[in-house]
Amino acid sequence: MSTINNRIQRLRKAMQQHQLDAYIVPSSDAHQSEYVNAHWKSRAWISGFTGSAGLVIITQNHAGLWTDSRYFLQAETELADSEMVLHRQGVPHAPEHNTWLRDNLPAGATIGIDGQVFSLGQLQRMKQVIGSKNVTIDTSHDLFKTIWEDRPSLPLAPILEHDVQYAGQSRIDKIATIRKKMQSKGVAYHLVTTLDDIAWIFNIRGTDVDFNPLALAYAVIGLKDTWLFIAPQKVPTELGDTLKKENITLLAYSSIQKFLLSLPKRDKILINPATINIALFDLLTSQQIVKGYTISTPLKAVKNSVEISHLRKTMAKDGVALLQLYRWLMSELNHRSVTEYEVGQQLVVFRSKQGEYRGESFPAIVGYQGNGAIVHYRPSSNNSSDIKKEGILLLDSGGQYEDGTTDITRTFALGTPTDEQRTNYTLVLKGHIALSQLVFPKGTKGVQIDALARQHLWQHHLNYGHGTGHGVGFFLNVHEGPQSISPNALRSTATFEPGMLTSNEPGFYKTGEYGIRIENLVLCVEAGKSDFGTFYQFDSVSLFPYDPQLIDVSLLTAKEIDWINTYHQKVKDSLSPLLKEEERVWLEEQCKPIL
Repeated sequence: MSTINNRIQRLRKAMQQHQLDAYIVPSSDAHQSEYVNAHWKSRAWISGFTGSAGLVIITQNHAGLWTDSRYFLQAETELADSEMVLHRQGVPHAPEHNTWLRDNLPAGATIGIDGQVFSLGQLQRMKQVIGSKNVTIDTSHDLFKTIWEDRPSLPLAPILEHDVQYAGQSRIDKIATIRKKMQSKGVAYHLVTTLDDIAWIFNIRGTDVDFNPLALAYAVIGLKDTWLFIAPQKVPTELGDTLKKENITLLAYSSIQKFLLSLPKRDKILINPATINIALFDLLTSQQIVKGYTISTPLKAVKNSVEISHLRKTMAKDGVALLQLYRWLMSELNHRSVTEYEVGQQLVVFRSKQGEYRGESFPAIVGYQGNGAIVHYRPSSNNSSDIKKEGILLLDSGGQYEDGTTDITRTFALGTPTDEQRTNYTLVLKGHIALSQLVFPKGTKGVQIDALARQHLWQHHLNYGHGTGHGVGFFLNVHEGPQSISPNALRSTATFEPGMLTSNEPGFYKTGEYGIRIENLVLCVEAGKSDFGTFYQFDSVSLFPYDPQLIDVSLLTAKEIDWINTYHQKVKDSLSPLLKEEERVWLEEQCKPIL
């Protein structure tokens, strides 16, 4: 029996002991994080699927993983040696997991979940779909406590202060702004459970979550007092003293439940149903609860002038590292093949030579040939293709710097590309440029502009299965809300505001052959005003040339050609002062005007 099948059987025995007909295992932690600490990687442990998005349902006769199109190929590979069945979520006519539960569980069944890792919003959606079937949902079971014998403990690594010279705003000022908004909502307290919001509010960073500089914590902000719930060993003495002087009380991470129970029952507390876990929500009375969004989330999304100034310099540093990586790779390929994994590792080396570098912002996607068509492909030391001086390489990577977070994708031709590859690359590039050139009115949402990035692909009956853009934090999560560019109206509800940093990343993927994606981070800036209101546009802040070998100029308009040439001049002007002579020569060649 495979290791995964053995774990499934152990979980089924625990389900029988608690009389559970189904058990749901999400990807999240107690804070509804996208990337989670090893302690909460229960879904990966029980399924063998290592992608960042997915959900597992175990019954006595079925084990299923639900994930979306970004991970279909990866999931097929990782589930191959177990009884785990892939359910393709987001595909027409494929049942979403709540629908599957409704259709496959008998009336009177009991579903078990761990209320610590499910949000109130998730529970409510589940009840809406399956509630009519007389099914009980028991939220009290963390079955992995008993069956996962070597489960990693919660981390205790120290946090660090994110200096105001980078943050541009002090903790005291951020909390004061939050309190003003609390007063307008008539609440005495605001519970903050999301780790990126806590990191931003308190100007702290940590190492508890891979790729995201976060620390496990909760926070409660009152109209006069503030409480930060974090393991005491994690707070350096000097920082702890500073926080106390600023009237921020430090309490143990595990004491949040006791604290919530102690709050006056007459006082209102603002909670976010999308992020509060059920275990915490159940401690509050209906009279206390005011539902809304986390106040800091839209504040955090709008970068201040200090952050933007740092960010532009960070993009230049990141561009230098990518340039050095590309030149290294082409040099190596002249006399040997190079594995995808080695490319990712070498890119870390080049980035680490840049100032303020603190690690990758996500696992580098280095996809050669057919692997490039696996949207979230990640090579490993023991599963990695050999790159040769032919074909196409897709490289999607990013860095965490104290002075900003980066995320950039380029697709390179390592030999002579085919006409089809040049055509499809240029169609993707045209969509990328369409967003880059766009001027749009205040109040515009991502769902309204997503089609502009796809229009040229659509004309050739082509498409891609992922969103076109996501928000990006500042030395924080590489995926940050609330804004996004997506055909999914439910995911693109936020309007763009000046200072928001968003990715622009259309793509095309031919299964088994190659993948194409082109990504810059773009900053929303004001374009001007007229009788019709205020208008915004995007400023492309990522700095690296597009591959001229892959561009079919005959498919471009004069305006698109002008945009590329202007962008390449900006790349050259920004990076050249940071380069050695031979690097400047290479950049000059890559950035030559296209006709």
